[in-house]
Amino acid sequence: MSSSPDRKPSLSLPLYLTLWYAGIFTVSSLILFSIIYLSISGVLQNRNDEVLIDDVGEISALYREEGLSELEAEIRRETEIRGKNEVFYRLYHRNGNTVFSTNVADWHGLQYRPDVIAKVTSDKPVISTQSINDHKKARIAYGEVGEDLVIQIGDSLEDDNVFLDALKNVYVISLPLLMFVAGFFGWFMGKKALRGVTEVTEAALHISHGDLSRRVPETGRGDELDRLAVTFNGMLDRIQKLISGMQEITDNIAHDLKSPLARIRGLTESALTKPSSNNDFQSIAADTIEECDRLLHMINTMLDITETETGTVSLAMSSVNLSKLIADACELFEPIAEDKQIKMTCRITGEIIVYGNTQYLQRLISNLIDNALKYTRENGSICTTLQRKENNAVLTVHDTGIGIETKELQNIFKRFYRCDKSRSQSGSGLGLSLALAVAHAHGGDISVESTPDKGTLFTVTLPLMQPQ
Repeated sequence: MSSSPDRKPSLSLPLYLTLWYAGIFTVSSLILFSIIYLSISGVLQNRNDEVLIDDVGEISALYREEGLSELEAEIRRETEIRGKNEVFYRLYHRNGNTVFSTNVADWHGLQYRPDVIAKVTSDKPVISTQSINDHKKARIAYGEVGEDLVIQIGDSLEDDNVFLDALKNVYVISLPLLMFVAGFFGWFMGKKALRGVTEVTEAALHISHGDLSRRVPETGRGDELDRLAVTFNGMLDRIQKLISGMQEITDNIAHDLKSPLARIRGLTESALTKPSSNNDFQSIAADTIEECDRLLHMINTMLDITETETGTVSLAMSSVNLSKLIADACELFEPIAEDKQIKMTCRITGEIIVYGNTQYLQRLISNLIDNALKYTRENGSICTTLQRKENNAVLTVHDTGIGIETKELQNIFKRFYRCDKSRSQSGSGLGLSLALAVAHAHGGDISVESTPDKGTLFTVTLPLMQPQ
């Protein structure tokens, strides 16, 4: 026997969700950090540029008012205050000759840039980032001081870079911790969110082992999982009800089949063990056929009820003259009523059309009238009426028979159920079940009112056929 290839072990759903939470959080935090980092870098650069532009303006004003010597003195004082590593000044002629400069030892790499000098105007300094001492960065501003003089100001970015590097280090160090926290909360939230699914799974496992009483706890919060639990429990209630009904039907079938099968066996055994004439054999064969017909009728009726209730068979629907069906049924049962000395009346108000299946509606009507005839005594009466009420056709069958006890009214439409008073009559207990199934299949219903020893009233309501 061939075996299927081994399946790879799959991740549990909580772990799968945890990995997703951690991954999404990591990517989101990386994007957020990048935005923050670039924003802070931009703010720092704008601040440095504003300082450089202000410095160019102040130097230009000082040169025009005090002259070159005072400008040089002021620049040297500013360099000593801020530190020669932090700021650099150089005054050029436009042809590249240096007028003066501060200490260039810490600013190696700053060269004369004629392409940049050419872009400098009186109202527009040029600012760029350049490398100094091979690895350090500085923000360099070129601004016009006089008609032939250009000032070069360098502002070190070392402090800003230290701050940004510290920010990156903090993020890199804290990222594993944040991922762990995200994973923990992802696992916790995943387990909490899937608790309802777990409970449904556990309930399904218990049910698969035969525990149909198991139910999923309902929280009452009204969320998706709670609605799943309510739906699942409702499904279990229906399944349990169906199984109980099937068990009851099985018991009833076994009970009702037992008697005709025993009679058939008894007839056959009698034919085999006792000397009989041809007439006796014919009588036994006739009785056997009668019992077999009864069994077949019972089985076919059960199948019809099941198919009608479940909708597994599609009824051929068309317009049906319900008035004519009832009139024909009353005419068919009139001789039986006369034999039993029962007064039978039929009152039909106009022509009433419904949308349905003729054969099944005939069986519904026949079952109700036949049921009334069985349980109505001599000199009793049966009145069948049909009338129109709003958008419905209302059929009533009222008899003056033995009636039904109040405690038994709720059970008379169950399959094989027979009241205590009806057990002496022939029948399988399926007629009213079939009638109710047919009424429901046509969008209608049946109700019953009864008083013991006074009579019973069955009322069938069916929707009228609507005009196209």
